[in-house]
Amino acid sequence: MKVLNNLPIVILLCSTLGLAPFFPMPHIVGKLRWIAGGANGMTIMDYFDVLLHGFPFVLLLRLIIVKLKK
Repeated sequence: MKVLNNLPIVILLCSTLGLAPFFPMPHIVGKLRWIAGGANGMTIMDYFDVLLHGFPFVLLLRLIIVKLKK
C-alpha cells in the first residue's frame, strides 16, 4: 500500500497509463467524450477501459485530498 501513497509514482502512472496512447488525443479523453455524448455503442470492454485508464487519476485525486486534509 505504500506505493499507492507515493506521489511521484502516482504522477508517473497518470502520465503513462492514464494518458496512453497519446496521439491523436489521450485515450481517456476520447472515452470520456464518448460517455458525455451519450455512450452510444459502448460495450462492457469500453467501460472497463475507462476504469483502467481512469484509476491513476482517482489515486491522484485521493492523494491530493489526503494531503490537503493534513
